[in-house]
Amino acid sequence: MGAMLVKRASAAGLVVEGVDVPLTPEKLAKACAEAHMAIICVPAAVFDDVTTAVCPHLPPTAVLVDITSVKEQPLRQMERIWPGPVVGTHPLFGPSPEPEADLPVAITPGHHTAQDHLALVENFFADLGCRTFLTTAEKHDQAMARIQNMNFITNLAYFALLAGQDDLLPFLTPSFRRRQNSARKMLTEDARLFAGLFEANAHSHEAVRQFRQMLNLAAAGDIDLLCERAGWWWPEEVATGEEKQ
Repeated sequence: MGAMLVKRASAAGLVVEGVDVPLTPEKLAKACAEAHMAIICVPAAVFDDVTTAVCPHLPPTAVLVDITSVKEQPLRQMERIWPGPVVGTHPLFGPSPEPEADLPVAITPGHHTAQDHLALVENFFADLGCRTFLTTAEKHDQAMARIQNMNFITNLAYFALLAGQDDLLPFLTPSFRRRQNSARKMLTEDARLFAGLFEANAHSHEAVRQFRQMLNLAAAGDIDLLCERAGWWWPEEVATGEEKQ
């Protein structure tokens, strides 16, 4: 994501400099000397260490920004380390979006954040072709616990349940294979990343408990109720189906 942001910012004519590992004091001092904004683009597991290394080299007026998929924890970490303005962001897309894709970015203000600091961050992402919206860290993490983390954990549990059952292989259907293909990268290349995001989000386990309630409805045979609730996502198709009946 960091490389993608640098590439898009450079293409937009912004003055930007990326620093990759090893993050030596010499490299950081050169890159951060006149920075108006520093965006920390690292996994949640190393976020605290990297931020601690970067901050001593920033001008006191610089805005410290993150792009992680969880907001409450990194905001607390940044506010503990950096006495200046802090803003949390989450680009809700991957590092290789389609050319015409919508590029929403959640913005969560932290401490000492004035309107001009928010404007700096919002304008940066706008110059990259993104669409920003303001929210709170708590609302963001509650949403991501349900959207991102439950997508990961339900796929993980489902394929773990079926693992090792060779007798199932002759029965695989096209819909199963579509789900298998959709989940492949998440459960192989990105499994550790998503597992870390699940654990870093304080709302993940509550989302699992709520999902368990839906499974209990299925176990009790309340399939029609679940279908009715799920139909909320496709109101036009549901209405068309009801008319045909």
